[in-house]
Amino acid sequence: MTTRQAEHVEAAEHTAAGEVEPGQSWVEGFSRVAPPLTERTAPFWTSGADGVLRIAHCRDCGRYLHPPRPVCPACRGRDVGFDPVSGRGTVWSWTLNRYQWVPSMPPPYLVADVELVEQPGLRLLTNVVDCPPERIHVGLPVRVCFSQAGDAYIPLFRPASPASELRGAGDARE
Repeated sequence: MTTRQAEHVEAAEHTAAGEVEPGQSWVEGFSRVAPPLTERTAPFWTSGADGVLRIAHCRDCGRYLHPPRPVCPACRGRDVGFDPVSGRGTVWSWTLNRYQWVPSMPPPYLVADVELVEQPGLRLLTNVVDCPPERIHVGLPVRVCFSQAGDAYIPLFRPASPASELRGAGDARE
């Protein structure tokens, strides 16, 4: 284990010990660069202000669309709006980033492709927080939380189980 990994594990253990309340929907100390807000994407990026994740949704056929687009690729419908989703999902794939690409995001940190429960294939590329790297695995149940960046609320995910249970779980890495 490298020094950086040990520091990350130590930080995760402090979180697991109760410094972050389970169910808290805001992430302190995790900083992201604010994305550009356009007419098409602003409803997605600003929806987390109330702690609710909203995804573009075709009102003609019911398909969720991410990233947001003005025309549904399934039915070519143009009645697309943003609707609330549960914020629950599973880790579809993941990696541990060890390089500092952005000054505000020191490594290591977890990057994951999270599939939302609302629809097969509805995935968000995001970060997983409050999870020791040795405990993340494909299929891990997660729930949304948000980190504010300017006027945007970045959807992040944390394990759906309390951190104390996660620490005691067997290693299920695939």
